[in-house]
Amino acid sequence: MSSAGEVTFRCEMAPLSLMESAAAVLEPRESVEAVYRADAERLWRAVYAFASDAEIASDAVAEAFAQVLHRGAAVRDPAAWTWRTAFRISAGALKARGPADSGPTHAGEHVDQYGDPDLLAALRQLPDAQRAAVILFYYVDLPIRDIAARLGSNSLAVRANLSRGRGRLRQLLGDHNG
Repeated sequence: MSSAGEVTFRCEMAPLSLMESAAAVLEPRESVEAVYRADAERLWRAVYAFASDAEIASDAVAEAFAQVLHRGAAVRDPAAWTWRTAFRISAGALKARGPADSGPTHAGEHVDQYGDPDLLAALRQLPDAQRAAVILFYYVDLPIRDIAARLGSNSLAVRANLSRGRGRLRQLLGDHNG
């Protein structure tokens, strides 16, 4: 009988199988950690631009990473899944908050020093799908196929949302290019 803290292995398990099992347990966490290191800041900034609320952005990004860790190997593409989930969580939080509180937050330490307040105000007027496509294309600099993967959409829908979003922004901000 083993006491608390001791680990007992079955004799039938070959050492190679044991190592493969350990790698399978560690690999999803390492993959998520790599996504976190590579994308967490960009993801937060993109969700902040989408939601115009630092608290919603922080909560959505943290919850998305917590969920992908919990799901582990069931998630085939942790990067795309995390981005899609963070945007969906933030969209849900915005809907739950309602239109009465739809203004931006004014937490000075969270404001993007290069952000254009007029552009951010215009982005808030776009529908969620258009706003997400425009932010991911222009702000995060992703190609259309990656945007589609991260939003759980297809390339045609992303192109349509980009076109409509650009048109609406042109109306809201004015066409400065003639």
